Order: sequence, then C-alpha cells, then structure tokens
Amino acid sequence: MTTWMTILGIVVFVVGLLFSIAWHELGHLTTAKMFGIRVPQYMVGFGPTLFSRKKGDTEYGVKAVPLGGYIRMIGMFPPGDDGKLQARSTSPFRGMIEDARSAAFEELQPGDEHRLFYTRKPWKRVIVMFAGPFMNLVLAVVIFMSVLMGFGINTQTTQVGSVSDCVISASAKTDKCPAGAKDSPAKAAGLRAGDKIVTFNGRAVPDWGTLQEQIRRTTGPATLVVERHGAKVTLQADLIENKVARTDGHGGYVPGEYVTAGFLGFTPASGIVQQTFGQSVDRMGNMVTQGVQSLVQVPGKIPDLWNAVFNGAERKQDSPMGVVGAARVGGEVFSLHIPPEQRVATMLFLVAGFNLSLFLFNMLPLLPLDGGHIAGALWESLRRAFAKVVRRPDPGPFDVAKLMPIAYVVAGIFICFTLLVLVADVVNPVKLT
Repeated sequence: MTTWMTILGIVVFVVGLLFSIAWHELGHLTTAKMFGIRVPQYMVGFGPTLFSRKKGDTEYGVKAVPLGGYIRMIGMFPPGDDGKLQARSTSPFRGMIEDARSAAFEELQPGDEHRLFYTRKPWKRVIVMFAGPFMNLVLAVVIFMSVLMGFGINTQTTQVGSVSDCVISASAKTDKCPAGAKDSPAKAAGLRAGDKIVTFNGRAVPDWGTLQEQIRRTTGPATLVVERHGAKVTLQADLIENKVARTDGHGGYVPGEYVTAGFLGFTPASGIVQQTFGQSVDRMGNMVTQGVQSLVQVPGKIPDLWNAVFNGAERKQDSPMGVVGAARVGGEVFSLHIPPEQRVATMLFLVAGFNLSLFLFNMLPLLPLDGGHIAGALWESLRRAFAKVVRRPDPGPFDVAKLMPIAYVVAGIFICFTLLVLVADVVNPVKLT
C-alpha cells in the first residue's frame, strides 16, 4: 500500500508541475497575443512532441520531457546594425549572436512585419516577460492562502504538551534534572499536560506567539487561567530568568543562539490551526523572504551538494532540490501516516513552494531567464528617456542578442548545477523522515 501511495504522490506532483509550467507559459501567451505579437508555438515540456494541435496562428502541444516549457514569439531580437538576419560570421561569439537573431525570424511570414516582439514598446515587452513568473506568483499565493485559511497548518498552540520537571538552561546538553535542581515554575504552579492557557496576567493569549512573548517579558509572580477538562482553573506561578533559545521572529528558533528571559517551563503542544487573513499574509511575506535568502545562498551550498554526491556526506534538509527530488518528496508525503487531508495540504504546499521558486528564479536579471529580457527592456526605456532629455537621436531598440554569449555561459552554469542537483536527488535524496 505504501508503494502505491508513493507512486500516487509522485504522479500528483508531476501533474501539479505540468500545470504550473502550462500556467506560466499561458501568462506569456495571453499578453503576447494581447499586444499583437505572433506566437507560432505554445509547448509544455521539451523533446519529442507527444501531442499538438494548431489553432489560429499557434500550435499548442505537449512534449515528452516535463522539465519546462516555452512559447515561441517571432522577432525576439532586432536585426543587426546592417539590417540583416542571417548568420555569416566565422567568429564563435559573433556566430552565437547571429544564430540567435536568425532563429528569432525563421518563422517570419508576409504581414508579420508589425507583429514582432522587439517592435513593441518597452513597457509592453516588460509585461509579456513578467506575465509568466507573475502567473506562478499568483498560483503560489492562491494555494498558500487557501491552505492556510481553509485548512490550517501544524503549529504550536497555547495548549501544554509537557511540563518541565526542573529548571535547565536551554544551552545544557542534557534534559535530565541534575541533583538539587529546583522545580520549574510551571510544575510548582500545578500546570499539567493538556491544560490550555487562556489568559496570562489578565491578558488573553490567542496564540503561542503572544503567550511566548508575555512569558519571556515576565519575571516574578504571574497569574494564569487555564482550561482543564472544560473548567477554568486559576494558577499562580513565580517565573524566573533562564537561558532560552533565541527566536527567529517567524515562529522558529535560531540554532545555537540563546537569550536570558522569563522562564515558565513547559513545551507547547502542536496542532492544525487555521490562520486568519492577516496571519496568512504575514506567513506569505516570511516565505518570500526565506525564498529570496535561499536563492542567494545557493552558490554557498554547492560544496555540500558535491560532497553529498561524491563523498557520501549527509544530504542536508535545506539542500537545493530539483524536479526529481521534489517528486520524491511528494511521494513520501502521500506515504506518511497522517490524515489524508494533511497529505493533500502538504502536497499543495509543495506545489505552491515550487511556483514561488519559479517566480523568484525567473526574475533574476540574467539571460536567458525572463528577468534578463525585462532588464533589457528597462535599459532600453532608460536609454531612450535619457536621449530625449539631452536631445540626442533615439538610440533605437536595445539589442539583447548581443548578450547571447553571456546567456550561453549562464545557461551552461544552470545546466551544470541542474545536473549536480539531479544526481544528488537520485543517489542521496532529501528525505522527510
């Protein structure tokens, strides 16, 4: 049964992946057509075509390798300075530029002269290139918000999971009480596992974050009201200062860092808690911040990836994952011994996270990514505005094709990194358990 659930999880993730790719390309397609740009192809996947159908000017299809997708727009690059399009140089770098320019016009038909991508105003080209990543962002936000507000997430609550027997510093390497250790304030006050703390010093504590903050700001006498077996019970505690783990401001803790603060001495229970709109927006903001930080940290994680592949080192939980690794995690999610609705919610979070990553990655201002084309259009707009201010002739379209040698280098780096991640996902995958 577990094997079948794993396979089902992989299939569900792949379907979610294909939909995310199709959704991304749909953003490019609809805006390109809106601005009158001809789009000969809309394809999901790479490699041999499995299915295609032509409707109007565009061929729609699915290809064999579900690792991406594309739309083909004519006239992505302007003609060269001499107005010619065909490759003719023996220089390898010049040849790259001319080949790219030629490919952008290879499907040019009579009447297309006014349907070329590069002839559109810079702001229109920005919209066309931004529309793809933006679709992924919209999908990520919709999924995240739906799960957070509709289903909820596993989070720490104001219910007591366990009570500490004694006072131990968070930096101690043991959780066993040493001889002569004082009882924890929670134990001395009579707090029990299962109690739900309702108020702290007369103030309502609707969530764990609020309660944690109140505890850490308090030393000395404190009054707690708890729900116990349906009845309200008032407890008197005497909080003390102790060394506790530093929080990261997002509900987690900073490993190896401690602060001195008020200490009560209990561990909160966890449960599925629906989030309010404000809480969901806050969590979304944290996810975006963490996503940007993870993207910036990718180069620094390459040595760990290399060691995980070739030296048998342990694969870290925050290690970069590719499509194969994410699909394996999706399979593990469906094989976990948790309620079905939690499996679905976790899978949706995985797909939403993938879409958020697609948005952030594609917004990098590097060719051949969408962000590279956006940067080119913005630079063109800036050049033309400057020329107008200083009364110089219009410099014309910015020739993005001249950056193709750099684009090939960037693409080569991406391919090498992708292959390294792929091998790591196969031989030493990230695991949930």
